[in-house]
Amino acid sequence: MIRNEESSRVEAVHRALVLLKLMAENGSLSVTEAAKELDVNPSTAQRLLATLVGDGFARQGEQKRYSPGPEFLRPGMMQPVPPLRLRARPYLERLSERVGETVHLATLVGTEIHHLDGIEATTQALRFGLRTGVVLPAHVTSAGKAMLADLTPQEVDARYKIAATSSARRDRKIDLARIHADLEKTRRRGVGANYEESEDGVAALAVSLGVIDGEHAAFSVALPSARFTREDAKRLANCLVQTAKEFKEHEIAAQVS
Repeated sequence: MIRNEESSRVEAVHRALVLLKLMAENGSLSVTEAAKELDVNPSTAQRLLATLVGDGFARQGEQKRYSPGPEFLRPGMMQPVPPLRLRARPYLERLSERVGETVHLATLVGTEIHHLDGIEATTQALRFGLRTGVVLPAHVTSAGKAMLADLTPQEVDARYKIAATSSARRDRKIDLARIHADLEKTRRRGVGANYEESEDGVAALAVSLGVIDGEHAAFSVALPSARFTREDAKRLANCLVQTAKEFKEHEIAAQVS
């Protein structure tokens, strides 16, 4: 007798596998996010995540987020992969070709962004220069906003509370209310925007890639604000979203294979 595939599926196992895929894709997962993805009660999602933790396939970190555990990451389960910068490079090149402007790959460290890689525009006489290796405050950059917007308001507050205790930053005035307002706009748009906030004469857009290899990453596009138009904003945003989607799909496929 041919059995119906749907009816023979063990739902609890299916849900656990979905959670493993989500953790592999996003780097970490909260109970609320798990419940939403599975369309179950938070208590059910929490039990599934606790089971994965108990068997070593997940671990619970700060802010009660769950990430892949030692059993999921041990040799034989996953093959060694190149660093994020090398894996993202082909897609950064693809983004550069699509937009014709300077592009960067950045990661979020606390309340700052680190530019890991970049490609400078070559077809524009007036262009934005490379910032590879440069560290900037996250809340004034497009990439920083895109990545901070992935966090809950409570997680954002916690990061800035920790940063405020640093002696090197005590003289830096931070308007958390304004930051939260900017992040709410970013969440609605799906794209981080910076218009002469980090540097005079610079406009930039960015999209988050989520958490990869434990690092929160983003792609960004920057150009002189003198050439930036509303039409540019739409076109660049579409290119960013498309390229980020392609990169994340490649990451998922690599993890499954």
